Amino acid sequence: MQPDSSQRFADKEAWEAHLDSLGITTPRHRQLATEGALLGSVLFHGVPKNLVIVSDDAGQFNLLEHALGWIHAERTLDKIIPYGEPQRQTIQETRTQIWQLYEDLKAYKSAPTEADKKALEARFDTLFTTPTGHTPLNLALGRLYANKTELLLVLEHPEIPLHNNLSERDIREYVKRRNISGSTRSEKGRKARDTFISLKKTGRKLGISFWKYLQDRIGHLETIPPLPELIRQQAQPP
Repeated sequence: MQPDSSQRFADKEAWEAHLDSLGITTPRHRQLATEGALLGSVLFHGVPKNLVIVSDDAGQFNLLEHALGWIHAERTLDKIIPYGEPQRQTIQETRTQIWQLYEDLKAYKSAPTEADKKALEARFDTLFTTPTGHTPLNLALGRLYANKTELLLVLEHPEIPLHNNLSERDIREYVKRRNISGSTRSEKGRKARDTFISLKKTGRKLGISFWKYLQDRIGHLETIPPLPELIRQQAQPP
């Protein structure tokens, strides 16, 4: 059966019925089909195909344009156990060079040039392919070099961050609450929790007091503009 790009589904129930009509019944297959449909929907509604997603190499984020965060990548070297002082020094020197490259990539983001782009790529190649005399370190560097395209995507997209720590900090509050209370007791509770945490985090990034935002919306004061409008304003170039 050929896909029909003109099909639209008003709600979850209509989509579920469509999957049933196609004979897609196993949970895993339904999940894959749903994820594909959701991705197609966001692309249809204007999200660019070259949108960059920065992750710590979790497979579910490896779509569209994918970049790896440097902080998580470098931790590969932190796990290596040296068997003597010479090896410890070699590992430390290599990590120092990696962090210097990281700092220079940060500087490149502010003022990218074609000459710096080529120089940084050449340094990356030299750093991650030169034998060190320490086999575990060579293997770790080789694994990182295999991810060159994703680690150096910033050279093509200077606007992207070099790590995803900001995203991790955004979900830290949720993780703490889950660890303490074990999660919510109903689907409505989950939606309420996720909605209010999202509003609080978004407001904080926009410089808006969460308490004042709630007062504004509950009291129908409308003194605070809609958050999407504020996000678009803040995203405008200076």
